Amino acid sequence: MRRSIHHRKHPINTLQKPENTPPLERQPKPLFVQGAISPHKIADSIASHGRQHEIGAHSIFLGQVRADKLESGHVTAIEYTAYEEMALEKMHAIREDVFARYPLTCMHVYHSLGTVAVGEICLFVFTSSVRRKAAMDACAELVERIKNELPIWGRELSDAGTDQWKTNTPA
Repeated sequence: MRRSIHHRKHPINTLQKPENTPPLERQPKPLFVQGAISPHKIADSIASHGRQHEIGAHSIFLGQVRADKLESGHVTAIEYTAYEEMALEKMHAIREDVFARYPLTCMHVYHSLGTVAVGEICLFVFTSSVRRKAAMDACAELVERIKNELPIWGRELSDAGTDQWKTNTPA
């Protein structure tokens, strides 16, 4: 006697939205962290996703302040400033666009404000998906769009006591 196997749809896929219900909108997420992004914040973010068993891949980008050579001295820190309200609005739009383009299950983005020393983390981008390609492609796109579209500026501070505005170079 053969038994038939019925494949049931996952409950999330079978839920129906009640009629006349507006579409769910994601709320803007916090973006800025005062000072460097701590290793603990990064580790906690990664660890919290172990309970989400539908995730098969994560992609992480960590931006670190470098000791670049300047005309006078070397960079010792970068002081980040932003037009915060506009950056939050723009990041929300980027976030929605990336979620629409890639099958992501999760996305976290944090950028430093204030002074971040050489060797410390100033940008943390973390994407998750069922498959690795979506997580990696979305993470790479987010990094480029953050660098090119958000009103965030960095003033490089040098060991010679000078400073200059940082210019982002294409990837």
